[in-house]
Amino acid sequence: MLTKLSNKVISDIALLVIRIILGVIFIAHGYPKIFVFGIPGFAKFLGGLGVPLPGLFAVIVSLVEFVGGIVLILGIFSRWVGLLLAINMIVATLLVKVKVGLIAPMDKPGVGAELDLALFACALAILVFGPGSISVELGIFKKEIS
Repeated sequence: MLTKLSNKVISDIALLVIRIILGVIFIAHGYPKIFVFGIPGFAKFLGGLGVPLPGLFAVIVSLVEFVGGIVLILGIFSRWVGLLLAINMIVATLLVKVKVGLIAPMDKPGVGAELDLALFACALAILVFGPGSISVELGIFKKEIS
């Protein structure tokens, strides 16, 4: 089956899958920052980590994750969103996860850096390769929006 599909088609499908999964994950992470804990609650968390200007960065991170996830699924401004999400994940890894290590300990599941690094790698792939032709950018506009 795969041998009958061109490398371009396979690449476009792979980029679509990465965009959808990455977008859903970031929407799920951004949603509570905006609508559950709220920006003030997230700002307090960031302040506790020693982040300067926690109120400003709470807004930026929340919007990058939530709106960026939506935009990524659609395939609009994909390289820019990929860059912002990659930066987001590097900062999150350095601020929170590097102290825990790569793999979460058995008594603290889900806190290791492995997920953050995988999300970084996916965001980096979108940054480098773009959205693929199954996107609003290339499907409708026939060019990448920069």
